Amino acid sequence: MADAVRYAVAKRVAHIVLDRAPVNALSLDMIRAVIAALRQAAADDEARAVVLSSAVARHFCAGLDLAVLLGKSREQVFEFVHALYVELHECQCNLGKPSIAAVGGSARGGGMTMAISCDVILAGQHATFGYPEINIGVLPAIHFAHLPRIAGRHRAFELLFSGRTFAAQEAYELGLVSKVVADAELDTTANALAADFAAKSPLVMRLARSAFMRQNDDRRRIADAVEDFCNVVTTDAAQEGIRAFLEKRAPNW
Repeated sequence: MADAVRYAVAKRVAHIVLDRAPVNALSLDMIRAVIAALRQAAADDEARAVVLSSAVARHFCAGLDLAVLLGKSREQVFEFVHALYVELHECQCNLGKPSIAAVGGSARGGGMTMAISCDVILAGQHATFGYPEINIGVLPAIHFAHLPRIAGRHRAFELLFSGRTFAAQEAYELGLVSKVVADAELDTTANALAADFAAKSPLVMRLARSAFMRQNDDRRRIADAVEDFCNVVTTDAAQEGIRAFLEKRAPNW
């Protein structure tokens, strides 16, 4: 699984690259590999900024590998979602340097969680976003915590409870994405922004980012989101929704 997440440093920028074809579906091992790469970046004095991107064409991250949620106990589900929600968030909070998500292609569900864990989200013009969990009987629980504060309660509700896909421009207009650029310019734009961050004093950047994180601390809401996710995903309805998705049929609710 280490091969599915690559780490390299160039010009004081750490690059964490998702590479699990066909869609970068998140298993527990892959989530832990991302967390390990972030911790490596945090400890790496050669890295002053981090870019999270994908090597898979047309996909940033399609979300959770739903097979890992089928027929699992609450304890097993808790381990999975705790890693994705709490451990990833804590790792980003303690990173000590700015992180940028360069979203080219699709970002869904857990892929949205990966993106919003970063400080900045850049999107290619053909990137698409969505919270499809509700369609299979699961909750995009962590996004209940953050999206209303970004987009407003009513727009957030419509996105989270319809499960619809939306384009990069709408994500920008909602305030979810920092900038939309041509697909061919995404990597260049992310690297340029990372280089700008990397040129600052690393001490000042670390202290300023820590202050920013304290002022925007949402750890309590994220802990609640773990419980909310586990409470739903182990129900018969959610298990039927997941099974139906994997079997490519309509759920029998």
